[in-house]
Amino acid sequence: MAVPSGDQRDYVFAKHFALPIIPISDTQHIEEEADPNKDGKYINSDFINGMTYQEAVPALIAKLEELKLGKAKINFRMRDAIFGRQRYWGEPVPVYFKNGLPYLIKEEELPLLLPEVDKYLPTESGEPPLGRAKDWKYEDQYEYELSTMPGWAGSSWYWFRYMDPKNEGNFASKEAVDYWKAVDLYIGGSEHATGHLLYSRFWNKFLKDLGYQNEEEPFRKLINQGMIQGRSNFVYRVLDEEGRGTNRFVSYGLRNEYKTIPLHVDVNIVYNDQLDLEKFKAFRPDFANAEFVLENGKYICGSEVEKMSKSKFNVVNPDDIIESYGADTLRLYEMFLGPLEQAKPWNTNGIEGVYKFLRKVWRLFHDAEGSFTVSDEDPSKAEFKALHKIIKKVEDDIERFSFNTSVSAFMICVNELTELKCNKRQILEQLVIILQPYAPHITEELWALLSNEAGTLSYASYPVFKPEYLVESEFAYPVSFNGKMKFNLSLALDLDQKAVEDTIKAHADVQRHLDGKAIKKIIFVKGKIINIVI
Repeated sequence: MAVPSGDQRDYVFAKHFALPIIPISDTQHIEEEADPNKDGKYINSDFINGMTYQEAVPALIAKLEELKLGKAKINFRMRDAIFGRQRYWGEPVPVYFKNGLPYLIKEEELPLLLPEVDKYLPTESGEPPLGRAKDWKYEDQYEYELSTMPGWAGSSWYWFRYMDPKNEGNFASKEAVDYWKAVDLYIGGSEHATGHLLYSRFWNKFLKDLGYQNEEEPFRKLINQGMIQGRSNFVYRVLDEEGRGTNRFVSYGLRNEYKTIPLHVDVNIVYNDQLDLEKFKAFRPDFANAEFVLENGKYICGSEVEKMSKSKFNVVNPDDIIESYGADTLRLYEMFLGPLEQAKPWNTNGIEGVYKFLRKVWRLFHDAEGSFTVSDEDPSKAEFKALHKIIKKVEDDIERFSFNTSVSAFMICVNELTELKCNKRQILEQLVIILQPYAPHITEELWALLSNEAGTLSYASYPVFKPEYLVESEFAYPVSFNGKMKFNLSLALDLDQKAVEDTIKAHADVQRHLDGKAIKKIIFVKGKIINIVI
């Protein structure tokens, strides 16, 4: 385009051939690179000098028309967002062609149904699969449109049908539409927004214009869930001196000692980055007789976070995960990976921690021999505190869709209850209810073991948070002598200065550290410190 001051490609070209780079705006800074900003006024530009971009455009168009070198024209571009599909499955477009012009079929002739075809493949001449239909013509003479609509075309209004699914006369009654209104929350992937959600808005506004519903937008809140990224694994094939691949593979830690090329390997045959060599040979029969240079008797694979793709062999089969760890582990781990709306790398190596957590939950209800040992004793204050912390945390997190932080809180809670050796029914029954949305299978199993008459856990009421259980009545004060901390002393938080001083003076550990010296002063800050000056 020969505009080096405003286009980087032209700028690089001009620099390479030592061509002049002339600024055309009084705000351009082109000392090191092109500056495409249009904020200033034109310079070095003939009759548009001193004009802004907004002033210069109509002036240039007028000049071109005056010189009969051009004229203004507005172009409209229609974007159909890949609406027409060259495949069989999808709603046929209700259009036929007469003398090369498209016409809509009559309304009473709807719906237009898919015709039968011998196979769901394009024709030999390259037409879409509908071109295979025999005698499929409008009024037996006019060719139909051979493209079909995408999957989201028919699903672009489906939420109305959920409102009134058994209505035989309309997509939904006016009473149902007025009652349900818009969808409160829609969760979907970001790529979904350019297909289904785009057409959902078209349909919604179209139906509103026709008076069939009153909502301006179909969905009140949208959350785009982050993409689960794959964690690829690599083996390192040794190259010969001419750069050709050999039949030898070297482990990750030794790869820099050789000239190698990385090859993707199926992540389902790699465990904690260690390659199962026999499965690799079955995966790549062409390397069945390969030689492997190992590290400490193991072949360690390299890794990299990439988009999940069959071509990269990093797609994780959920059936394999469920077979090894159970559906609850898979479910919890997906939530534990990170915030709902962020992209997250899948790493099967980390799933072991979630699996161990669920086993810890199970052990709260059983002794070392596996016997069910839940007690009807009253819980301690510390046990109630651990329970009500998790009640509050999960309740707040679900409202914020912050599921990963809930899983972390569950792990902390179960660790606390384990340390307290808690097996109290009042605590564990409530814990099972809170955990149910996250791990429904193990919690239903535990609910049955607790001999509940309420049936399935799905109908149990969520526990009520009681803030009084989180109010601290004691504090472990760090006790210092002349500013040097010696030990912790737990005291009730409602003690006043005199009561604390009396307790301090009589305490055996204090007397031991005094070693016969007199106390000059006791500095007491409630809920913070105790410092004894001697």
